[in-house]
Amino acid sequence: MKQKIFTFLLIAAAGFTACRKNSDADPDIKQYDEQQIQAYMSANGLTDFSKDTTGGDTTGMYYKIFNKGVGVPLEYSDQVSLVFTLKSFDGKYISTDTITNHIFNYLGHLNTKDPQTSANLPKGLMLGIKNLLKYRDGSMRLLIPSRLAYGKAGTGTGSVSNTNTRIAGNQSLDYYVHVINDQQVYDDLVIRSYMTANGLSGYTKTATGLYYKIIKDGTAGSFINDQSTITTTYTGTLLNNVVFDGTASTTATSFAPDQVTTFVDGVKEALFTYAKEGTSISMLIPSRLGYGVGGSSTGAIPSNAPLRFEWQIVTVTH
Repeated sequence: MKQKIFTFLLIAAAGFTACRKNSDADPDIKQYDEQQIQAYMSANGLTDFSKDTTGGDTTGMYYKIFNKGVGVPLEYSDQVSLVFTLKSFDGKYISTDTITNHIFNYLGHLNTKDPQTSANLPKGLMLGIKNLLKYRDGSMRLLIPSRLAYGKAGTGTGSVSNTNTRIAGNQSLDYYVHVINDQQVYDDLVIRSYMTANGLSGYTKTATGLYYKIIKDGTAGSFINDQSTITTTYTGTLLNNVVFDGTASTTATSFAPDQVTTFVDGVKEALFTYAKEGTSISMLIPSRLGYGVGGSSTGAIPSNAPLRFEWQIVTVTH
């Protein structure tokens, strides 16, 4: 009996060892990520990428610096403003709209959910900015392995087969990221690029950075001020042409003085300086004269978003 038990134990041990050896032959997550990144670079003809060797080649990230940036190296305690594009390796999640991909937050908080910015970016992006990009006004392309992205659970909603609503589990990510050095300069570049892309001309730039164009002169009378009640039709859009506010073109709405004074600074500057009864005016507003780093409370306007407004002033009562 003892001999039979001993024989059974030997067989069981041999079977367990064989199973363990088969398991050891499978790649671990680091090996899996490395294989996926190498295959992705090969399939997409990506060359001249460097492997991150910070801390002894532990992250598995690959990167390519396009602009080295300026100033002193960034620390996790620094507030940063950045824009990015993102694609998952399987191509099912692509986010290229930099109007909505503006982030302003502490660098060390980029991978945590922030109620103001809704930032919930992968840890790899935070590490890449800190250790590889390093400086403001820098830009790079960064390939982030899944273990430093959203892991085996992924992120988003719906089925893993959905397009642009979910990043599947174990998906590595392809980022382009630019850290803004001077938001005022960047906003002006964005506005001018928008005008070029949309064939807009005839705008005047004020000392504050506001661009305006009088489409129709107003009738005789004084300009709008903080004691004015106005009736108007208007439209507010992001520079991706998504409408976030406005009225129907045939339905005017009324604003009392206590409402007029709550308009964002760019709208007040344009209306108070250039608008009378009957005026039609177009405005391109840098983010600091709009909703700034926080965006709107409803979430309709992202952080650091320049805005376009079209106003038609129907009546002005002082």
